[in-house]
Parts: sequence; C-alpha cells; structure tokens
Amino acid sequence: MNESDLDLFATSIDLIEINVKDLKVGMYVSKLDRPWLETSFVFQGFELKNEDDIEAVQSQCDSVFIDITKQAKIPPAYSKDTAYSKGYLEKLTHPEKHSTFAQEIKNAEYVHRKTSNLIKSFMHQVQLGGTINAELAKQAVAECVESVINSPDALIWMTQLKNRDEYTAQHSMNVCIFAIALGRHIHLPISELHNLGFCGMMHDMGKMRVPLDILNKPGKLTPEEMTIMQSHTTMGWKLLMSSPGMYGGAIDVAYSHHERLDGNGYPRNLTDNEISPFTRIVSIVDMYDAISSDRVYQNGRTHLETISVMTKVSGTHLDSALTIKFIECLGIYPAGSIVEMNTGEVGIVVEVNPKAKIRPKIILLLNENKKPVRERLIDLTKLDLDATGHNYSIRKIVRPETYNIDINRYYQRGLLSVI
Repeated sequence: MNESDLDLFATSIDLIEINVKDLKVGMYVSKLDRPWLETSFVFQGFELKNEDDIEAVQSQCDSVFIDITKQAKIPPAYSKDTAYSKGYLEKLTHPEKHSTFAQEIKNAEYVHRKTSNLIKSFMHQVQLGGTINAELAKQAVAECVESVINSPDALIWMTQLKNRDEYTAQHSMNVCIFAIALGRHIHLPISELHNLGFCGMMHDMGKMRVPLDILNKPGKLTPEEMTIMQSHTTMGWKLLMSSPGMYGGAIDVAYSHHERLDGNGYPRNLTDNEISPFTRIVSIVDMYDAISSDRVYQNGRTHLETISVMTKVSGTHLDSALTIKFIECLGIYPAGSIVEMNTGEVGIVVEVNPKAKIRPKIILLLNENKKPVRERLIDLTKLDLDATGHNYSIRKIVRPETYNIDINRYYQRGLLSVI
C-alpha cells in the first residue's frame, strides 16, 4: 500500500489524532503526521507493544492517528504459527553481551580476516574440482560463534566491509555471521549455534560449480542461464555429500535454502512443514545480505529498504516470526549503518544498545556541510549534545555513496581506533 492509498484507507476507519506524549502501550498507530518513508518504521500501521516503541514514535513525530478498532491487535506478520512461533519466540528476552564492542573488535577483526580467507580457499578448491575440509570449517565457525556471543555488533560491523568483485565469498561469510547472530538472539544452545553457522558458511558452495560467465554476469540472465544458476542448490548438495565429515544439516540447507513456504521455491517446491528450522533461518539472512549488498548488476539497498522488502514476503516466502526476530536482532540502525544526524552530520553506527536500539554509539565522519572531520565517538544513550547544546538524534539511514563515504578506506585508516 503506497502513501496515497493509506490516506484513502484512513478516511474509512475511526481514527483519533493524538499527541505523541499521550501514547500508551496497546494503541494501534495507523497514520503519522509525516510520510512513512521519511521515518524508520518498517510497517505502515503497527501496535505499540512496549515503551521502546512509544519512544521511537515520539522521537520522529509530533502527533499520530490511532485506530481505536485495532487496539491491542497483533500485526499479521507476528501471528502466523511457524516452527518457532508457537508461544516460544514471544517469551524470549534479549541475550546479554559478554563484552563490549571495544573489547571484542580486535578479536572480531582477526576472526573475520582468517575465516574470510578460509572461505576463499574453499571456493578455489571447489572450482578446481575438490571438496570441503569440514573440520577446518567447523573450527572457523567456532571462533565466529565465540565472537558473536561476546559482542555480536563487532562481527556484524565487519559485514559492511564489502567488495562487489568478491561478493560470493563475502556473502557466505556474512550469512554465517548473521545466522549465528539470529540464533543467539533466539537463545539457541551453543552447539546449535555452531551447526547453524556452519550451515550459513556452506549454503552457497554449489555456486563454485556454476560457470563464472553466468555467476558474474552483469545483466539479466536468460531462462537457460537462470536454470543453470538455480542448479547451484543441487550441485551444492552433491558437493557437500562428497565432503568427508560434513554436517548433515548443512547438506539439507545447501539443497533447500531457496525453497519457499508457499511451495514456489526451488529445486523441489517444498512447502511450509517440509522446510527445516535451520533452512528457514539461512533463507532469511541469505535474502537480507543479497538485497543489501552491492553486486555486479545492482547496488545494495539500505537496511530499512531491505527489511521492508522482506516483511512483504514473510509468511509466504520467509518464516514470518523468524523474520521479525531477525529485524529485532539487528535493530533499526544496525552496526555498520551510515546515518545522518539531526544536525546534518553523518556518521557510522558502531554498537547497538539492546535495551535502547534507537540510541546506538556512532562515530561521526562528516560535519553538517558533509565535509570530512576528525572522527569522534558519541553515545546516544548518554544523551551526548551537539554544538548547539541539544541532544543528538538520528534523522535517517543513508547509503555510503550518497556522501561519497568509503567504509573500507576509513577502516584501513584506523577508524575503529577512536572507540
């Protein structure tokens, strides 16, 4: 539903305009005092489920329209029963971090570099006709799990160091990290985090058996080329089956991660009850990284644009409850996001506070005139003040190229040393 459609819809129901200071938990927000796309809200219409929701609305609007006919009703994306959602996910609390971003980032850098290089070596070996060394992969995943348990934002930040010419290898690394982070968020046991991360790392290895001219084609694939590309799931299944010591769950995920709940996926047109929990998770994080990454034929979308696309297909393509949990896991402003502040200054999100996700730690990179400045850290949970004495707040997420920000270059210059 677009903005004009929403306005027409709003006239047909009983709406009450209310000052945001008077919002209460359980109210249903149907319309804002500004366009939805100018805010960080994923849904065009949502229930205020807690004080954080109220605070998010108050930070971006002066007044909203409440639909009294929908008080305390649950949005459809939350309501569909799935393998995880039958009363389990809703009872979960936020897992505690074992250390801070600053304490974990050096280890995360080491783990990310080491594991990325290992994945590249695996892919090169597969291109040459070889198989996967499962034991080396499991050891690398174990280090990723330990880092995510300590402070997930550190490894999630590293997923922003992207090179479109190395998309396939980076994608496998990122899917491994995001899958572990989601697993941690829903309190999976450590042994299951190891298995889940391993599934994420292995899910796309079959692409190394796809001809490079098809895999890296910058234009639209022909129907024949698309058939070959889609065969990577079957080739991945065969590859992992032939690799000694391979975890059976990873074989299933490699074969099934493009299946859809409504049966419109491939290669076997599986439906809801035939898709395993780990496949559901990897499918979600696979789609997120694919949409948000720069590729040879497209520029990646922002975090909010990406999760908007995903919510539209939750319940049909993706597990709806797990999709919501993944969005909760990353927050509105994930680590590595480029954000424009209320002052016009621009920075990069470093660490998210799980209890106040709209108030992350940010390293400021550009001044209000979009000119580079000496980097400095601000913490929105401490209500840091801008040059005029007012509290900082985030205006919106922007793409790095909007203001010619090269995250890789900042990182190589020692950006994270200011933490």
